[in-house]
Amino acid sequence: MDKHDDAIRKRYDRASLFYDIMEAPMEMMAFEEWRIQLMSELKGKVLEVGVGTGKNIAFYPDGLDITAIDFSEKMLAKAKIKAMQNNKKVNLLQMDAQKMDFPGNCFDMVFTTCVFCSVPDPIKGLGEIRRVCKPDGKIIMIEHVRSEKAVLGLIMDVLNPLVVNMHGANINRRTVESIRMAGFAEIKVTNLWSDIVKKIEIVNIKDSI
Repeated sequence: MDKHDDAIRKRYDRASLFYDIMEAPMEMMAFEEWRIQLMSELKGKVLEVGVGTGKNIAFYPDGLDITAIDFSEKMLAKAKIKAMQNNKKVNLLQMDAQKMDFPGNCFDMVFTTCVFCSVPDPIKGLGEIRRVCKPDGKIIMIEHVRSEKAVLGLIMDVLNPLVVNMHGANINRRTVESIRMAGFAEIKVTNLWSDIVKKIEIVNIKDSI
């Protein structure tokens, strides 16, 4: 892990103490509903990239083979508590999304929720997701991105350095563009809130360039 990646990891280690409190307004807005909807679509052998403090764990369907990773040890510790509290069987591992310790083509589905705002090299992380997902598998992402509305997008650009230093997350990532740059071709994008929060579905994983 290079110095930049390690700095981000340490930032999330510190943020783990108050992360759920800080995110509570967004959860009340609609995020919990979107999480529940995404979880209902999971099947087979599943990987969650960026489990964080484990906000999705309570909604994991029973009977699935789920592995969840995060590069912050202290965020992962919170997720382990949630797994025990909700009596959910999940394989929780500390791992960098940019360099996963899994063989290729081993997961039926991969999903993320608000993760690629903080992955240091999103193209590398997306490439790893493509590598570990089966050719006929599916990737589902709920991500917040930079608005393409001129004024709002500019505001997000101006505020981004402050938000990154305080919270660790970028608010002006163009994640859909990054997905295309990572070589994915068959992408379905649905706006969940304005043009900022999006549901992104990717299929025919290995048919991409």
